[in-house]
Amino acid sequence: MDADIPFGQSSLSLSVRAGRPVLQLPGMTPASTQPQRARERVGLPPVEILAVGHGRQPAGVRHVETAVGARLELLETTTDRIGDRHILRADLRDPVTGLRATLELTSPAGVSALRALVHVRNEGREPVTLLSVSSLVLDGLPGPDDLQLVSGHSDWLGESRFAPDPLRRWLPDLGLATHGGTGKGAYVGSTRGTWSTAGRLPVAALVEPATGRAWLWQVEHNGPWHWEVGERHRGTYLAALGPTDADAQWQQTLAPGESFSTVPVGLAAVEEGGLDAAAAAMTAYRRAMRRPHPDDGRTALVFNDYMNTLMGDPTTEKLLPLVDAAAAAGAEIFCIDAGWYDEDGHWWDSVGEWEPSRTRFPGGLDEVLDRIRAQGMTPGLWLEPEVVGVRSPMASKLPPEAFFQRAGVRHVEHDRFHLDLRHPDAVGHLDSVVDRLVGDHGVGYFKLDYNVNPGPGTELGGESAGAGLLGHNRAHLGWLEGVLDRHPGVLLENCSSGAMRMDFAMLSRLQLQSTSDQQDPLRYPPIAAAAPLSMLPEQAASWAYPQADMSDEEIIFTLCTGLAGRLYLSGRLDTMSQAQLDLVAEAVRVHKQMRAVVRAAVPFWPLGLPSWDDAWICLGLRDPAGDAYLVLWSRPGQAAGTRGPAAGSVDLPLPPELVGRSVRIAYPQALGGWQVEPTSAGSLRITVDAGEPTARVLHLPFPQDRPPG
Repeated sequence: MDADIPFGQSSLSLSVRAGRPVLQLPGMTPASTQPQRARERVGLPPVEILAVGHGRQPAGVRHVETAVGARLELLETTTDRIGDRHILRADLRDPVTGLRATLELTSPAGVSALRALVHVRNEGREPVTLLSVSSLVLDGLPGPDDLQLVSGHSDWLGESRFAPDPLRRWLPDLGLATHGGTGKGAYVGSTRGTWSTAGRLPVAALVEPATGRAWLWQVEHNGPWHWEVGERHRGTYLAALGPTDADAQWQQTLAPGESFSTVPVGLAAVEEGGLDAAAAAMTAYRRAMRRPHPDDGRTALVFNDYMNTLMGDPTTEKLLPLVDAAAAAGAEIFCIDAGWYDEDGHWWDSVGEWEPSRTRFPGGLDEVLDRIRAQGMTPGLWLEPEVVGVRSPMASKLPPEAFFQRAGVRHVEHDRFHLDLRHPDAVGHLDSVVDRLVGDHGVGYFKLDYNVNPGPGTELGGESAGAGLLGHNRAHLGWLEGVLDRHPGVLLENCSSGAMRMDFAMLSRLQLQSTSDQQDPLRYPPIAAAAPLSMLPEQAASWAYPQADMSDEEIIFTLCTGLAGRLYLSGRLDTMSQAQLDLVAEAVRVHKQMRAVVRAAVPFWPLGLPSWDDAWICLGLRDPAGDAYLVLWSRPGQAAGTRGPAAGSVDLPLPPELVGRSVRIAYPQALGGWQVEPTSAGSLRITVDAGEPTARVLHLPFPQDRPPG
């Protein structure tokens, strides 16, 4: 049977050739045209399963070309539409093991993107131990000579460092056609433990520069994941998975009748426009697939007392003037960060009860929270819910089974035990904390931090460590959903030592993401500019921390970083001069004018994705109505942290729809030093007079300015 089953967007289909299914997307070579042996011509199956006793054919280290995958037979396909989502399911079966695999594809209407996951059920007579199950497999992509790989790295203080490279740099030409093979290795991205975005990033893309075709994917998991790109039959394949045995000590035994579901993978595919177009499609997909929240239409402005401000040392005396100053600047939420529960100055290994400090707040924490409300703001608090310090009373109040265990012993990481949210007592404790803080203290915002990584997982109950971790990861998402079900108006910020867990599993549920813990304003721009490749622009909360000892240009520089998405305000506003406060208040007004655009905007990068030491960095945001903003930073000396001669000028290429627009400097409006002129080539020439780091926000309005949002 040969057939093409259309799905959602007209460019997406499931192709069936010689009785075997292959997922086809724009720019992929039809499987039947691949010039190899007959048994290989149909390409890789859309599901690959590695199991004990059923390895790979041929041998290698890839997570494709598995014996089970090669045997899968198509039983049936079904299509459906639920609301604005198209759904395609393909049922496949392995006649040897009896495993039944259902590939489920979901695509929001009008979006050139899909979500893929696989459900596996053991319909055989014997148990089967799974070692990896793919969520998405694409074969028949253009060859490595024709592709660029855009991949990223993150570290604490150095998040979202994406870079394009020729794919052939990572996949050397091995002469596979001469040797009659498909290769054994691949270029791999993966991570371990619960910091899903520490190290390699689960978001990456393949781009064909000659045509503009692009494929951008994200593994949507708050734990270990794996993706790989390899050469096969003169073309390229992509496989994306959740935890695997090789990477994450994950294995799952399915007894007859038992089932397992993979983690989701999102994929955007475009036929022109390159990375910017793929990022636009992925942005639309993220908005369509996230959990709705009342804040989606407001994106309230948050002031947080931590970064370069109180730094985890809040007291009533320090907070009250800061609350007043934040309200005067226009903040709508005031979050008290770490330290509000601390009695003795040694809080790291004693966290877990989350009771307000009596020594820091002699009149009670409610004195400060009431002041926040009286100033018209919503009060917020910092929490690190998944950990319990070794000195905390909760370490003995909760049963041992409520914590991660290895070899029968509670696991300790940096003087903290780690809660296992599969256990009802662990969930009950956290629910009682949140309900008390919301119900008794009127907290409407939580910054959820996460500063430890417990490694492979927990072996409680005889499971593999990776299976235990996957169960906890999913229970954690369930706990977050339960909090929002009970308190639908509460806002939850995703933070994890900055952005060590900025995956879409978390971001599809939470309202905003701290993009970094970076305290140096000169090193922050490449992080803020690249963040929208991993998250929605309105979720990308980049810190702005103006100080009284900064020059005007330094204050503007850090505020422009915050304006590149969702302004996340901090700084000792209570010590600043009126002229300095006017610069802050102006940035807040501009943010409130921009945010209606930002909530609908897609990102683009006129100068390309930023490198860490770039002297010029630019992020563009444009919405469907045509409004566009450019946030542009100049860092003289071509390295963050250096000062040198004037940065000179730069030409910004513009997308065709923005060429010829009027341009104005939206922030700051009164300060000079920048000249913006259109060129005959359709770009903008920016000339800077200042000899120090400087930044501006440019507005390209069309057809008219929006009212404040």
